[in-house]
Amino acid sequence: MTYCVADYLADRLAEVGVEHVFGVPGDYNLAMLDHVVGHDRLSWVGCANELDAGYAADGYGRLRGMAALATAFGVGELSAINAMAGSYAEHVPVVHVVGAPSTEHQSAHRMVHHSLGDGDFTHFMTMHEGITCARAALTVDTACAEIDRVIATVRDQHLPGYLLVPTDVSAAPVDPPAQRLPDPVDYTDPEALEGFVEAARTLLERAGSVDRVALLAGLLTHRVGGREVLARLIDAGPLRHATDVWAKSLVDESVDHFVGTYAGGASREEVRATVEDAAALIVTGVYFTDLTSGFFTQRITRSRTVELGARTASVGAATFSPVELPTALAALVPLVAELAERSTPTAPEPAEVVALPAEPDDAALSQDALWAEVAGFLREGDMVLADQGTSFYGASTHRLPAGVDFIGQPLWASIGYTLPATLGVCLAQPESRGVLLIGDGAAQLTVAELGTMVRQGLAPLVVVVDNDGYTVERAIHGPDEPYNDIARWDWTAAPAMFAPGGGATACRATTVGELREALRAAREDPTRMAIIQAVVPRDDVPQLLGDLTKAMGQANSSS
Repeated sequence: MTYCVADYLADRLAEVGVEHVFGVPGDYNLAMLDHVVGHDRLSWVGCANELDAGYAADGYGRLRGMAALATAFGVGELSAINAMAGSYAEHVPVVHVVGAPSTEHQSAHRMVHHSLGDGDFTHFMTMHEGITCARAALTVDTACAEIDRVIATVRDQHLPGYLLVPTDVSAAPVDPPAQRLPDPVDYTDPEALEGFVEAARTLLERAGSVDRVALLAGLLTHRVGGREVLARLIDAGPLRHATDVWAKSLVDESVDHFVGTYAGGASREEVRATVEDAAALIVTGVYFTDLTSGFFTQRITRSRTVELGARTASVGAATFSPVELPTALAALVPLVAELAERSTPTAPEPAEVVALPAEPDDAALSQDALWAEVAGFLREGDMVLADQGTSFYGASTHRLPAGVDFIGQPLWASIGYTLPATLGVCLAQPESRGVLLIGDGAAQLTVAELGTMVRQGLAPLVVVVDNDGYTVERAIHGPDEPYNDIARWDWTAAPAMFAPGGGATACRATTVGELREALRAAREDPTRMAIIQAVVPRDDVPQLLGDLTKAMGQANSSS
């Protein structure tokens, strides 16, 4: 078979670490998918719909650092556009490959299916301009160069990209890549870095002791590859530190000098004081959004702060650029180590761990009991996906064991995201078990991918929080209004629908004891998907979410 553009694209995706391509087939991409299926390093993962495929690719990209989505022109790509917007908002690198009508049809402005019928085939690519970092409509002459440009840009900027591939271009013969893609470039300016280091040294020395220095870490630290050097910086002190809820699990939460998650005025007092009262505060990769800052109630004094962005570093009012975030973190390690050597060594006091008294087995299940039991169930290596609402904010206040990944979507906040994302996460890291925490209303949006997970031989634990509707919306506005109601489902019947071959089990838990038994059974049988329908009171809301929804309701009413 003649080597063609589709083979070139497949080879480049494999080169940057993609092993699974998510999507939905359509006549404009079928021939291209033959080259995915036939590739020795790629596997095709067909999803129930394009939106779910985009969510799955997003989950995959968060752990792998690159993901691929394949859809058909028009109807397919627009079904996935919400997922791509979420990937852009939350800095996830996904290459969206769109199979398009042939260049002959496009140049003749023909009224073909999946188009708007006006002969203009640029509409949908234009719609992606604000949610991608790079785009290209491939031609025979430019295909290879544009594939390289878009994939490298997606990899380096940690944002989605878009490739429009006409059917004839996909089949056009080309030469295989002559060399690998260029490595990512560190754009740090040496003089800017030197200025940053001197300013940071002055601020840290002014603090006087490593005990008066704290660190707040955010999601961007993970996205730009700074996780390992962040751990070295924390250990150099050791520094008392926190993350925002968006970056939960970025650091090891089992150590004594981790104080918890920071959410502005909604934080526990120990966490708030550690962050806001530090003599010197290092803030790395943090975005203060409404739902991660207690609705912008953070109180951080700029003059006492070292702040690191993706390619800028600031100390007080002075900004140094370009300085890459991992490079800036590495430059701070010896400064903190030097300060620690000059400080009077003190053992950090163990951070307060919020724990409720153990509930008796016959106690009715509540939000507090649910999340306490789930947190106690988790083990090193588990991957937790918590959907926006009671699941995310209920689980995020609990301390995680070392080696647990916690994934949510608090900025884009598209409910239902985590169910298909679990598919992507489990394929990205097959040696670990996925634990999905999702509300009953959110799960109804994307439930079809339970079948895909079973078909792929995956066995996550799925906890469906059955609280009779959109509880988070009820807490914001309209607790008794019909728009917050949903159809009641019997989730224990899901295996008969999605896993008739026996790939899943399901049970219903209304008491703490029933939940404990369901979690124990799920741990003992890691070979099958386990679905737990956890029934809690309709209006029961975790405290952190209650604080946020109150502020949200006030903000929306005054807007």
